[in-house]
Amino acid sequence: MAVLNKIRQRSLFLILIIALALFSFVLADLFRNSDALSARSQNTVATINGEDITREDFLQKVEVMQRQMGPNATSTQVMNRVWDQEVRKAVLSTQYEKLGITVEQDQMRDLLKEALSSSPEFQNSAGLFDENKLNEYIANLKNTSEQAFQSWVDYEQNIASNALQQNYFNLVKAGLVGTLAEGELEHKLQGNKVDIKYVQIPYSKIADSTITISKSDISNYINEHKNEFEVEATRDIRYVEFKETATVADEDAIKTELEKFKNGYTEYNQSSGATDTIAPFSKTEDNETYINLIADSGVKFDDRLIFKASLPAQIADSIYNLSEGETFGPYRDGTFFKLTKLIETKQIPDSAKVRHILVPYLGAQSATPDVTRTEEQAKTLADSLLGVIKRDKSKFPELVKEFSSDRGSIANEGRYDWHAYGTMVPEFNTFEFEGKVGDMGVVKTIFGFHVIELEGLKDKQKAIKVGTIARKIEPSEETINAIFRDASNFEIAVESKDFEAVAKESNYAVRPVNGIKALDENIPGIGNQRQIVRWAFEDEAKEGDVKRFSIPDGYAIAQIVVKHEEGLMAVEDASATVLPKIRKERKAEIIKERVTANTIEDVANAESTSVRTASAINMKSPTISGAGSEPIVVGAAFGLEEGETSGLLTGEKGVYMVQVTKKTPAVELDNYQSFANRVETQKSSVVNSKLYNALKDAAEIEDNRAKLQIQ
Repeated sequence: MAVLNKIRQRSLFLILIIALALFSFVLADLFRNSDALSARSQNTVATINGEDITREDFLQKVEVMQRQMGPNATSTQVMNRVWDQEVRKAVLSTQYEKLGITVEQDQMRDLLKEALSSSPEFQNSAGLFDENKLNEYIANLKNTSEQAFQSWVDYEQNIASNALQQNYFNLVKAGLVGTLAEGELEHKLQGNKVDIKYVQIPYSKIADSTITISKSDISNYINEHKNEFEVEATRDIRYVEFKETATVADEDAIKTELEKFKNGYTEYNQSSGATDTIAPFSKTEDNETYINLIADSGVKFDDRLIFKASLPAQIADSIYNLSEGETFGPYRDGTFFKLTKLIETKQIPDSAKVRHILVPYLGAQSATPDVTRTEEQAKTLADSLLGVIKRDKSKFPELVKEFSSDRGSIANEGRYDWHAYGTMVPEFNTFEFEGKVGDMGVVKTIFGFHVIELEGLKDKQKAIKVGTIARKIEPSEETINAIFRDASNFEIAVESKDFEAVAKESNYAVRPVNGIKALDENIPGIGNQRQIVRWAFEDEAKEGDVKRFSIPDGYAIAQIVVKHEEGLMAVEDASATVLPKIRKERKAEIIKERVTANTIEDVANAESTSVRTASAINMKSPTISGAGSEPIVVGAAFGLEEGETSGLLTGEKGVYMVQVTKKTPAVELDNYQSFANRVETQKSSVVNSKLYNALKDAAEIEDNRAKLQIQ
């Protein structure tokens, strides 16, 4: 009780102690992650020239871009595309604001007219752009689909953005002129010529092995040329992959299961309490039910006919030459084992020629936002068009222009010239390849109702219909469990032992990956693994840390080997670039120290080489015949008088001594305007390619994408 009384007496003191402890814990966490002190930093993807790009706005644009780029684009690719667009927009907007450049409403209308004037839905009966139709179209979007209207708004903004950029670039180009003085210089750089005699002492005369370069030499060079060696933060990792692949025993089990369907089998049905008899695949008549339900095939039944060329080459003859009802297999085809039955043979054309009118309806695939007719209305219109065409086929082309929504065929009067069997969607394909030339009809597909005329069929040949029971080749549960155990045991072992040594003991291949950047996503060998990159760049991650990751079909156990922080390149990484440059400098010094001769001929004799000549050298293209591009040497030659000899010159490929034998000045012109015009053209031609990059380099850009871990 005495202890309890003391605690009660000091309760205020204890509360203060606990509060201080909690407060210090929170502070410590905040200082470990200083960005947490600012709510702004947690919600800001970037700050460009003082303007913030918020996380919410950025992610909305990433979502839209993902839809545009499709499912094959990775999240990082999509994010980077949006990032590039947003940076460009922000960098250029700064310039627009400084100059007061805008796109007003009347200019916007002119831009839309220019962009849409060739679209039939915005033309009147005379084929001219009709602004009323545009207004009606926009109003309809507003009332029918919020998403479609937003897409239109984005389209307008894109047009405005392009116009602003073009206006800005044109203003810059207008300020780039070529003066007469620049024209004269351009003429002289090209027209002034010198003929020279020279001797070259190539650096290759001194063996690389004789030049000693220390780490400190490389380090000094890096520090003297910092701009050339600034690098982003990178990580070096290594990993071992544990792949869940089917064993030989797993493959044998899959083939055995397919053999059951080939031969037929009996099995006890637990739900009915009876023994079911499953007939051989070759005996069944309801192939679709047998394949899709009874056999639960990994490849569903396809009712279409196919030609021999559509079969896998290695087994084409074996299947094509079966009799109806016969089976072939089990055989391996890519990632499946298959059992195939020939169901039907038929002589059909291999190509067809048709013309059609596509009448879409609201909800049909690829229907544009302006389509408002119902399915029933579309069917009625298609039937009506068919009636008109049957009475007068000459009206087909004009009806195509007026009613068809298939942009791919309108220019060809609705016609699809000779195309192979299976090119079109199934219903369309059936009509054309199972019909007769001259047939006309209305066919419904996922795109709407097609009014079709079959214009030609050719090259009948044998086609077959097959049914296939397929089983994906994948590891069994026992194999998957064994892989999991192996990965777990390795992960545990490398926590306390050397990663490379443990892998070698178990005969696992170690894959090193160096130079990973914060926004990378691809890990060679295992593909898109953004999760591994994020982990490697976490503030808490240390060199030597190990972690297991789930990857497609298995696991990767990864270890951080080296953390390279942002700054100057490490000596080891820069040595491949720096060593040749330092060697060249040292060799030039050695050559200059040993050469004491003062004339070209004496230098040539001393170095056991020859005197060479080069004629009509100019400054515009500083190339020496027999030596290649040597701008420093050519520049020095133009600084000499006729008959004068240079000292030893350090060039790209060696040390040179030059003597000018003749100087030919450019012809004096009365007017240099044509050359001034050429200079102006040269300046303007690089605006589109270089202006934005220059503005971007000069902009203040704070990139928080990696920190926010946006996927």
